[in-house]
Amino acid sequence: MIDSYKSNHPRASNVRLGILGALAVACAFLPGCTSADSKQQKAQAAAPRAVSVAVAPVQQEDVPVYVNGLGTVTAFNTANIKSRVDGQIMRVNFREGQDVREGDLLIEIDSRPYEVMVEQMQAQLFKDQASLRDAKLNLDRYTALIPSGSIAQQTVDTQKATVDQLEGQVRTDQAQIDSAKLNIVYCHITAAFNGRVGLRQVDPGNIVHAADTNPMLILTQLQPIAVIFPLPENNLQAIAQNMKQSTLEVDAYSWDNKVKLATGKLLTIDNQIDPTTATAKLKAVFDNKDNQLWPNQFVNAHLLLETRKNSTVVPTAAILRGPQGTFVYAVNPDKTVQDKAVTVSLTQGDITIVTSGINPGDTVVTDGQDKLQRGSRIEPRNTAPATGAEKPASASGSTTSGS
Repeated sequence: MIDSYKSNHPRASNVRLGILGALAVACAFLPGCTSADSKQQKAQAAAPRAVSVAVAPVQQEDVPVYVNGLGTVTAFNTANIKSRVDGQIMRVNFREGQDVREGDLLIEIDSRPYEVMVEQMQAQLFKDQASLRDAKLNLDRYTALIPSGSIAQQTVDTQKATVDQLEGQVRTDQAQIDSAKLNIVYCHITAAFNGRVGLRQVDPGNIVHAADTNPMLILTQLQPIAVIFPLPENNLQAIAQNMKQSTLEVDAYSWDNKVKLATGKLLTIDNQIDPTTATAKLKAVFDNKDNQLWPNQFVNAHLLLETRKNSTVVPTAAILRGPQGTFVYAVNPDKTVQDKAVTVSLTQGDITIVTSGINPGDTVVTDGQDKLQRGSRIEPRNTAPATGAEKPASASGSTTSGS
């Protein structure tokens, strides 16, 4: 009776209607009760989100190929100025750090003792010359008496020997005079070449000797100047071949490899390889007109080995390596990516030359590849294109070629 009452009573009907209405409202928010538009929104929400990545275009350009080494600046000529005579320094005719020309008088040593010596030697020469003239006259007299038999042949021969001895003495006197005059020249120390004077080690009034071990000053030639730098032995063959065709250019950069100091030319390759480092020394010469290079300065030498024309260039960051070799993620027109195998020819700093797999005008991903796979949708953000005009950042390594 109670069940019959619940099913037929008006209040029970109203309760059922309320429940059905609540279910209808709830159904509108359930997935199974959505309209076609709601289903499309769900599909869009379920689709993978686009990955934000950096991209860059593939370029075609001429790429200069450099090999780099850490070098040391060396004076083209260096002279340790020492005295060749004993004496007192009378004058110092230079300032420390002064640029001098070849033949300029640097130091003057007291030459008066050697001038006196020259006068003494000249007096001795005059005396010996007089003795020689007398001996020659006697020889002529003795020779004239030989036909008459009034003089022995032995006397004539002895006189002839006396003449020869006196001629030798005269020559010795002349040589001593020349030596004394040369010492006078040595008292005036001049610059052997154009260069810069360093810090002097002596002052006027000091006594110097030819046997002194320490130099009075050091003269270095700064214009031109040289840079000596090592390179791996596997680069030597290519360098030697290119040297036969043209003069190779060398740029000197600061120790941090950021500031270009000077541009010069490769002069020569050393005649041996260091077995401990498997490197050979190269020497480059620089005009150094603005004195940017100084002896014993450390610089990064960038040797321009060649220029590869019309190369396909990508940023080095775009190159990935997998089990199948090197590849890149290329961007499709629909903003999806595709992995493409590439052949690397050369990697140099921030750029890489590829010979196959992609073409100029393509776009590759340079950052964010770890979130990608084939077919992934991306949201690209542009970066600066790769360029071969800049030199590699590394200063100690050589260029790297890929297979």
